[in-house]
Amino acid sequence: MRIGVVAVQGAFLEHEKMLKELGADCVEIRQKKDLEGIDGFIFPGGESTVQGKLLKELDLFDPIQKAIFNGMPVLATCAGLILLAEHLEQDSTTHLQTLPVTVKRNGYGRQLGSFKAYGTVDDMKNVPLVFIRAPYITEVKKEVKILSYYENRIVAVQYKNQIGLSFHPEMTKDTRIHEAFLKLVKSGKN
Repeated sequence: MRIGVVAVQGAFLEHEKMLKELGADCVEIRQKKDLEGIDGFIFPGGESTVQGKLLKELDLFDPIQKAIFNGMPVLATCAGLILLAEHLEQDSTTHLQTLPVTVKRNGYGRQLGSFKAYGTVDDMKNVPLVFIRAPYITEVKKEVKILSYYENRIVAVQYKNQIGLSFHPEMTKDTRIHEAFLKLVKSGKN
């Protein structure tokens, strides 16, 4: 299993470390040739506007968007969630638009508003939720499965091959979310 970690900007190394710990091969996606032989994508946290701009400048935007629409599994955290979102609340900027949700950027405040909590994600209990300048989801289309709420706000969803999270599971020692993502990737290969 070969996972492409989009490494144009942001906190991608923590995802790579966790994936390697779970036995997955990783490749950093920085140019078009890096897309060859990929079984799934991870979009890390960082600056979504910068990431979206770089995906276009590096000619990665269209092939990645097409791969996701064609069923490539994706795990997107924080800024990655913003990149996938179909709509951004009070913001006309959009990026890949593969995930039918509306996201509020910086929903929990700026950097000083960062915090750690615990919650349930799908059937996983007591999952550490690290929110760093985190967005949250304000609206989902009916075909989107809500995986988690925090303080009555949607913070994790799944839509077909895409998992979008407001928080950073890679910033913890808990591997269950990455394990669930790898299971999704494996199920797509069968």
